[in-house]
Amino acid sequence: SLASTAITCFTRGLDLRKETEDVLCPANCPLWQFYVFGDGVYASLSSVCGAAIHRGAITNEGGAVRVQALPGQENYPAVNANGIQSQVLTRWASSFSVTRIKNTALEAVGRTVSTARPSTGKRPKKPLDKKAGNKDCKADIAFLIDGSYNIGQRRFNLQKNFVGKVAVMLGIGTEGPHVGVVQASEHPKIEFYLKNFTAAKEVLFAIKELGFRGGNSNTGKALKHTAQKFFTLENGARKGIPKIIVVFLDGWPSDDLEEAGIVAREFGVNVFIVSVAKPTTEELGMVQDIGFVDKAVCRNNGFFSYQMPTWFGTTKYVKPLVQKLCSHEQMLCSKTCYNSVNIGFLIDGSSSIGDSNFRLVLEFISNVAKAFEISDIGSKIAAVQFTYDQRTEFGFTDYTTKEKVLSAIRNIRYMSGGTATGDAISFTTRNVFGPVKDGPNKNFLVVLTDGQSYDDVRGPAAAAQKAGITVFSVGVAWAPLDDLKDMASEPRESHTFFTREFTGLEVMVPDIIRGICKDFLDSKQ
Repeated sequence: SLASTAITCFTRGLDLRKETEDVLCPANCPLWQFYVFGDGVYASLSSVCGAAIHRGAITNEGGAVRVQALPGQENYPAVNANGIQSQVLTRWASSFSVTRIKNTALEAVGRTVSTARPSTGKRPKKPLDKKAGNKDCKADIAFLIDGSYNIGQRRFNLQKNFVGKVAVMLGIGTEGPHVGVVQASEHPKIEFYLKNFTAAKEVLFAIKELGFRGGNSNTGKALKHTAQKFFTLENGARKGIPKIIVVFLDGWPSDDLEEAGIVAREFGVNVFIVSVAKPTTEELGMVQDIGFVDKAVCRNNGFFSYQMPTWFGTTKYVKPLVQKLCSHEQMLCSKTCYNSVNIGFLIDGSSSIGDSNFRLVLEFISNVAKAFEISDIGSKIAAVQFTYDQRTEFGFTDYTTKEKVLSAIRNIRYMSGGTATGDAISFTTRNVFGPVKDGPNKNFLVVLTDGQSYDDVRGPAAAAQKAGITVFSVGVAWAPLDDLKDMASEPRESHTFFTREFTGLEVMVPDIIRGICKDFLDSKQ
């Protein structure tokens, strides 16, 4: 058909369903509201009309463009073009390109389509199950509001109005977003929790009732308190749903945000900062740390910070903020080492170990595995036993709950035989890590052995590392230190472990877990 679909300023590539689609962008979209990632090839998270203006396919007068779906890629660049600053994105699952449609007949038809259904910047409403809320927006959100003398009573009330509007537009409901509020002043006060209300009406009422506390704006203290205490299961946080803190800050904080930002990231919380009336040139002398926003946000990539010039006339800022909070796939801090790793255990089953020591090895593996959040969307565990031969006890996709993984580890039968560690590493890299190598999780291999290998370990270990697997070597009894170091990833000292006795394995458990988490965090920076 010749007709092109009228879309809104906010339609993203991922909202379109066809491989190639002709769309009509409205005129006068506010440029500052566009989220565009990349240049020429745009991540499908980008606004279609924003990308079209960035590319020069249309101007802000709107017009018809052809959108072509493309595969995902890595490293979308940030480029400033035609009044739009696109942003960096390290990886996304799908992309699109935009081209101008030359055919004027089509433009005419497109126009008539758009007059027939005027584009008011709203999508056609799906019938919303009121109680369930907006199921497409998965988020547990704490609004950390500013209750300091900095903001004052009058603007505190405007802040409450703004937060109320955001809460309503989010589509709060039993299966939609849940929200709570914490007030930051001298001391933080949790006003209400996620579990207290599941309807927008109730939340609005609770926000209206909030009283202004006054005092210094100890935002750092409040942020740390919220990250540690707010998102517990008892308080209504839900498993597998992104945890978000939206910090509202009038001016600047009285305390330091850096440590609070680190704590929030460790707890898997995504911190957004909405800064209002940011410090002017003559006020800068009073601000202890000018870079306070960058220190606190989840990632310093522009996505997690949001600015409003004043508290007056903020309605137009509601929708873009809500869109950010509902961009599930952008919540980079929800990924922690506990829920985003694959750990393969390579277990020496040679005859020198003996039955009772083999039990201690399995106990060690269970204790490491226990620390992780194992699920089909979380961390995964696999185990291979080797002598001269290899046997996959279970692969990464065989068991997706902690109970099943632990019971599978208990049921591993001792093989007894020789020791060919190099071959076993090659086998595991190919057969166990091969199927998950393009998945989202970071890959780790823990090699446990009690003796000299009959074959070369250096080549296979280097190949495993080249395939993106971080190797920890754990040696017991007669395992030669040279072999252990040759297998381990860099820096070798922190990836090599040794104990004389099998009973010494137990005390290594926390160090292995800590090592995995440290590598995970380093890989994300």
